[in-house]
Amino acid sequence: MRDLPSLKVLDLFRPFFRIFGINYDVMRRILQVKLTMDGRRVPTIFSGDRSEKRKKGNQFLKSLGIYTLYGITLVPFVFLGENYLFQLSIMFGITMFILMTSLISDFSTVLLDVRDKTILNTKPVDSRTINAAKIVHVTIYITLLAGAFIILPAIAMIIAQGFVFLLLFLIEMFLLILFIMSLTALIYIFILRYFNGEKLKDIINYIQILLSVGIIVGYQIVIRVFDFVSFDFTYNFSLWHVFIPPMWFGAPFEVFLNQNYSRAIIILSILALVTPICSIILYYRLMPTFEHNLEKLMEETAKNKKRKWKLGDFMARLLCSSEEEKAFYRFSDTMMSQERDFKLRVYPALGMAFIFPFIFLFNNLNTSSFSDISRGYSYLTIYFSNIIIGIVVYMLKYSDKYKGAWIFQVTPNENRSKFYSATLKAFLVKLYLPIFLALSVIYLAIFSVRILPDLIAVLLTAILHTLISYKIMNNGIYPFSEPLETAKQGGSSMKTFLIMFFVAIFAGAHFIVLLFPMGIYAYLILLFVFTLVGWRIVFPKKEEAIL
Repeated sequence: MRDLPSLKVLDLFRPFFRIFGINYDVMRRILQVKLTMDGRRVPTIFSGDRSEKRKKGNQFLKSLGIYTLYGITLVPFVFLGENYLFQLSIMFGITMFILMTSLISDFSTVLLDVRDKTILNTKPVDSRTINAAKIVHVTIYITLLAGAFIILPAIAMIIAQGFVFLLLFLIEMFLLILFIMSLTALIYIFILRYFNGEKLKDIINYIQILLSVGIIVGYQIVIRVFDFVSFDFTYNFSLWHVFIPPMWFGAPFEVFLNQNYSRAIIILSILALVTPICSIILYYRLMPTFEHNLEKLMEETAKNKKRKWKLGDFMARLLCSSEEEKAFYRFSDTMMSQERDFKLRVYPALGMAFIFPFIFLFNNLNTSSFSDISRGYSYLTIYFSNIIIGIVVYMLKYSDKYKGAWIFQVTPNENRSKFYSATLKAFLVKLYLPIFLALSVIYLAIFSVRILPDLIAVLLTAILHTLISYKIMNNGIYPFSEPLETAKQGGSSMKTFLIMFFVAIFAGAHFIVLLFPMGIYAYLILLFVFTLVGWRIVFPKKEEAIL
């Protein structure tokens, strides 16, 4: 194994480790092995590229180039003048999202590595050295990641804001890295304290999903903290702002560069310093408990699980016309429930489907009052929830267990279209319908029951949109039969745009019929007929050709 540059830099801190009783030579050897293995592991960012060319070389170092390009998103905020709290809150919010998502998606295996217990604990290596190696390993990873992400913004900072600004930014980045590392570890400690290893894997999956959705929500929250008038940002402190970490790290810039010594800015600045230090100390103290609870990851938790089909059975009997289709419905329901990688790719889109209508609805509050909105046609923003249908339908042909797709070919069923007919029904019931019903309840509370026919129209267009997406994206392919690694994010850009365009067509047609008395009811009848006939055409009862 070759000597890595990061380890040569680490050698400068050799005396520091020895002060704390850590066997530096052993720790360095452990890190050398771990970092070499990291170079061979394909990061999440390259998970869709299976080419032989991509497999050569250090995969992690190659991924840093992609994060350098991501850093361009921070550059425009550097040139916003001296609105430091605003621009730095946005910048640290984006940075926190990128780093924490990457840490959870790519380095959960490091934080939750149980191989140390089975390999290193049987050797004459003390636990303090093993724990130090784990912390340093993660620190090296996230430092390189953060460095790649901020290199271009750092150049822009020197040009636009000066060296002092950059120096303060680097100090805040160090504190932010401490906070992200400790926060991630503390989340795992809490989960392992009360749940088993299998549940932890599920929760990690949901954390990744929530973080993906959180960037949209966080951006909207941070933006609305400030009042934007004539290119001038004003800030009014509210108590809930202390729960927004990006604002902590933006506040010191106001103190040192704008000499803003208001009570609110001082409180936020203190949180930026105290919280990361306290959280890393807490993590260090809880580490022995954490290491002990990691044993849960080695437990077998999937013994004798009884599958419960209560709701699935009911919906299968209600929606499916044959026993074969009912079986395929239950199978699709199970695949969408249990495949973690599938959920990781699909559930963020479902989160966006719930959030987007409210973003566009409440953006109207800038120009209209709430009462005016409730009397208008703004409820048509619910169509934004249908944009994701094409993306999800596209993903229904992919699976981690794609090698089991041979079962479709040997199934004694003359009508192979029932495979996808049942899958699309399961998607609509299990993934789309809960989001639509939740949106409908909220929209009915805002706009009253007068929009009930409109909501039914949106639901019918969603079913039609699902059929259109299937014909464009997946026609002729078995569900869950393609390798998940080959899935392109969002599918073909041209096909995805075409499918999204149909949402605009449905929304436009809906708006036009509202201009005519009783037009919505005639539109409902047409949609119902088109949906019924369309489903029969796409999935005929008797099929001559095999899909």
